[in-house]
Order: sequence, then C-alpha cells, then structure tokens
Amino acid sequence: MTKPASGKISNIVLSILGVIFLIFSTFQAKADDHQNAHAEESFNPGEMIFDHVLDAHDWHILTIGHKHISVPLPIIIVDRLDSKIHIFSSSKLAHGHSHLGYKLGTEGDLKGKIIRESNSSTDGILDFSITKTVFAIFFSAILMIILFLSIAKSYRTREDKAPKGMQSALEPIILFVRDDIAKAAIGSKKYMKYMPFLLTIFFFIVINNLLGLIPIFPGGSNVNGNIGVTMILAVFTFIITSVSASKSYWTHMINMPGVPWWLKFPLPLMPIVEIMGMFTKPFVLMVRLFANILAGHIVILGFMSMIFIFGTINMYLGYGVSIISVAFSVFLFLLEILVAFIQAYVFTLLSALYFGMALEEHH
Repeated sequence: MTKPASGKISNIVLSILGVIFLIFSTFQAKADDHQNAHAEESFNPGEMIFDHVLDAHDWHILTIGHKHISVPLPIIIVDRLDSKIHIFSSSKLAHGHSHLGYKLGTEGDLKGKIIRESNSSTDGILDFSITKTVFAIFFSAILMIILFLSIAKSYRTREDKAPKGMQSALEPIILFVRDDIAKAAIGSKKYMKYMPFLLTIFFFIVINNLLGLIPIFPGGSNVNGNIGVTMILAVFTFIITSVSASKSYWTHMINMPGVPWWLKFPLPLMPIVEIMGMFTKPFVLMVRLFANILAGHIVILGFMSMIFIFGTINMYLGYGVSIISVAFSVFLFLLEILVAFIQAYVFTLLSALYFGMALEEHH
C-alpha cells in the first residue's frame, strides 16, 4: 500500500525540524561555551559565526559544561629551519597548549594558524595538515567514488534492464548533465571527452553543499565557502579550456575578425580586452560559488545568533525571538538546499560553455 501524500509531507517537515533542532543545539552549546570562557564579556555573534564557517585543525562537535567534544585531526608540518617533518594530533595544541615548540594562533591574521611558540610567527613553517575542510573533501571524494562505482557496476550487471536503487536515483541527474549541459554547450560530437570532469564538479559541489547543511559530524564543513577550494575548481576549468582551445580560438583572441583596425593598432585594445576576459571567466566562477555558499551559511547562523543576542538582554525576549529565528532558519535551510543544486548547475554549465567556446572552429 502506498503511503499518503500527507504522511510523506509530515515526515519531510519532521526531518527538517530535526535538523533545525540540531543546529539550535549546536549553537546553544557554542554560545554556552563562549559565555563560560568569557563570562565577563557579552555574546559575540561574529566570533561564533566565523568559528563555524572558517577552517580549523579539529572538528568541534559540541560542548557539555566545560568539556569540549571534538574530533582531532592530524597536523603535518615541514619546518624549513630544522629541516624536519613533524606529524602529531591536533589535540596536542588544544586549549592553548604547545607541542614541539608550536602552538595555534589566537588572534589577528594568525588565528587558527600554527605558529612558533618562541616568536609567535609562521616563519619557515610549511603547513600540510589535514584540516576540517581537507577532511571533508576526502570524505566527499570517497563518497563519490563509492556512488559512481556502484552505478557503473549496476550498468554492467543490469544491462538492458530498468535502473534500480542508486542507479535509478542518480541516472536522471547524469542524463541531465549530459543532455542539457554537455551536449547543448559543447556539441554532440565532442562532449564525451569532457563528461568525466563535468560530472565530477557537479556532484562534488552538490555533495559538499548538502553535507555543509548537516550540523553534525561528518557534515557541517563549509567546503565550497572556502575561497581556496573554489579557486582550484576554477583553475581546472581554465586549464582544460586553454589546453583544449582550437587554433581559431587563439587567432580570434589576438586578431578578432570584424573589429575596426583602430581598435587593434597602434594600441591593441581588443586583444587586451579578450586576454583579460580569458582570466576573468574563471575568476567569476570562483567568486560566485564561494560568495553564494558562504553568504548562505552566514545568514542562517546570523538568524540563530539573534536568539542569544536577545537572550542576553532578557531571557523571555530570547524565547520570543527564537520563534521568528527558527521560522526564518527553516525557510533559509530549504532555500540553501535549492541553492546547493543551482550553484552546481551554474558552475558546470559555465564550464561547459567555456569549453564549447574554445572548441568552436572558424566559419
């Protein structure tokens, strides 16, 4: 017997409220931690928000009283001054402790970075640590490998049969990327060479965006809200575009046909504009994804922080504001699920468009 639609809707609503409750609990623990550590100071929402969205050397779960529960991550340091490699757990540097002459910076530009205990600088320290963001990337990469290998196995074992299980769930998305993005932007003759990359970035962005909305380990990491991650994705697109570009692409870049000669000589205005455009395209890719994901996290965290801001003024005022904050948080949470797919679609589509432009031959 099929389940009534109302039952399905109620289950979805309960699931969303459960996630919001986890977010609320996480922020309550974080706020309590902040207030216990700095009882004389007022609640600082900016510090709490940036502690969540920025990278870290450990994965904070929650705080019970004065006890911090977190997952330590490996710290890997190459010290150029003593020519040694140091590998140890981040728990050695927790709570302001130092280890082997190193500690974590606590203020300014050095906050969260590994510095020398002697002079509070990063001179000669090459940090290759597995941070929260790096761990989340490894986790999502392993998850993607498992998903794609499972789907590939299903295609081999269930040839000429109806899709089933994970294959049935993800096949429409794969066909969408192939037919509506790759074929449409690159062309039906050359699209297959770029499908692995387009599928990889699409699922990488979607999976990390969705995991970032889950407030419990191994979710909650702001991967695509890290400018370094989006920069690398954009660099991959730039390299593939440049390497794949046809002769006509480079010819039009330097000597665009149909443009008046006085825009090319003596000042090569149009070539300069075209060359600048070659670099601004990946820059736009990088900033768009980074800004949208980071802003979404900050706005949700800002609404949750309002509960504690008004709560420090008056406890009952905090309870009253919590109704509005939770309502807006639920709406923004649903919006962020939509944005997770939209940003993956936009990044993949623009990458495919750049490939198609680079492959276009002179007519």
